[in-house]
Amino acid sequence: MEKLYEGKAKILYQTDDPDILLTYYKDDATAFNAQKRGQIVGKGEINCTVSTALFQWLESLGIPTHYIDRPSSREMRVKAIKIIPLEVVVRNIAAGSLCKQTGLKEGKVLPFPLVEFYLKDDALGDPLLTPDRIKVIDIASESFESGKTPGTDLREGVPTLVTLNVMKSQDPADSELRHLLSAPIEDEATVAQVLRELRQHKALEESRSQLVSIAKEARAALGPLPVGEPTGALLSLCDAVIDRTA
Repeated sequence: MEKLYEGKAKILYQTDDPDILLTYYKDDATAFNAQKRGQIVGKGEINCTVSTALFQWLESLGIPTHYIDRPSSREMRVKAIKIIPLEVVVRNIAAGSLCKQTGLKEGKVLPFPLVEFYLKDDALGDPLLTPDRIKVIDIASESFESGKTPGTDLREGVPTLVTLNVMKSQDPADSELRHLLSAPIEDEATVAQVLRELRQHKALEESRSQLVSIAKEARAALGPLPVGEPTGALLSLCDAVIDRTA
């Protein structure tokens, strides 16, 4: 079988059916975005078992998945689909990158499950996503970069930080663009036109600068707080927004 892709935990193979792929779960283990590597015997079988149980559970609730069946203990047949490059991390105990980025003590039980979303992109280091970042990506990125069809918010009439900055512009040259942004855009040619204009508009860089400025203000506001794990975590979050937005 032809190997289509190999990641940190799985290998994808093409089968005789172009609409079906075979996923092989590896024993490889990584940490800190693959900067640290090793192997755990049986990890692939455990991951395949857990994934199978989760997909079957979702299917039982009427939620369609790409799962077909499990021909062996570490192999899964799946439908060939285009994924959304989103990594969802749920943490109950502080460990790994969370400790490194926040200063939390490893092994500390968190007061509530921490759910985080990351853009699945090894070249970018799987950056943390925030609601505003997602909105900026919709304007600034092509679908193969973000996994989201460019202009989705434009079609749905959902305001983003970038479009809000355009709407408040007093520049007469922006009058037509403001008019187009005042309602959902149904015409695909118009969506493409607006996307081109927004990607070249000063509002895009203004939006990025605003995110950095807000993060810096938040960091300064934390200055008077007592030194400790909660303060350290908040400071690290501010730094992460500044570093990853710049």
